[in-house]
Amino acid sequence: MKKAIVIGATSGIGRELALVLSKNNYKVGITGRRSALLKALEQKSPGSFISMAFDCTEEHATIHLEQLIEKLEGLDLLIFSSGTGDLNEALVYDIEKMTNTLNVVAFSKIMGWAFKLFQKQGNGHVVAITSIGGLRGSAIAPAYNASKAYQINYLEGLRQKAKKLKMDITLTDVRPGFVNTAMAKGDGQFWVASPKKAANQIFLAISRKKDRVYITKRWQLIAIIVKILPNWLYKRM
Repeated sequence: MKKAIVIGATSGIGRELALVLSKNNYKVGITGRRSALLKALEQKSPGSFISMAFDCTEEHATIHLEQLIEKLEGLDLLIFSSGTGDLNEALVYDIEKMTNTLNVVAFSKIMGWAFKLFQKQGNGHVVAITSIGGLRGSAIAPAYNASKAYQINYLEGLRQKAKKLKMDITLTDVRPGFVNTAMAKGDGQFWVASPKKAANQIFLAISRKKDRVYITKRWQLIAIIVKILPNWLYKRM
């Protein structure tokens, strides 16, 4: 039986991914801030989950993860599905700081820790839920889009590092469009996927050890359009 940890498993994509993994021969460590929701998930499939409630922005987050690995008796797959981001046209600093504390600072610490862990054991798979928003900046959510761009590039750097070290470490960058979760904010949303559909497509990408995947697949078309839009036009949007 393979061993996985899902960081941010209390709701949304993370919760659905934990359930999908449990149905596919994984023993799953689940984390999040809300203990009651983790316990409720455990009851969905007794024996499949080991929960540990903590905030991944806290100083000792990686120590908690090490303790969880001991309980799982190993780790093959780490999924970082924890993230935050609010619309912030007024540029309220506290909102930007909260976004960057989780999406940049905590993300960097955990990604670096995971890479070194898998480097030491000789193999492993890291998955992070980034966003199609990371491809360009946003007037209404500046820190969110910027932090997702950071995550995308950080993963690419680690992927390059694994290749140079000739290590069997896979780094999968999952770029969702709109998914029906608390993170989906703003008007004019389209192609909104359910968390369950998103999780099933992500699991397929994990099984195939993809470097990157758009969720749902049709968002790859939007990604191509967004990336080739000239700057003068994008500024007007």
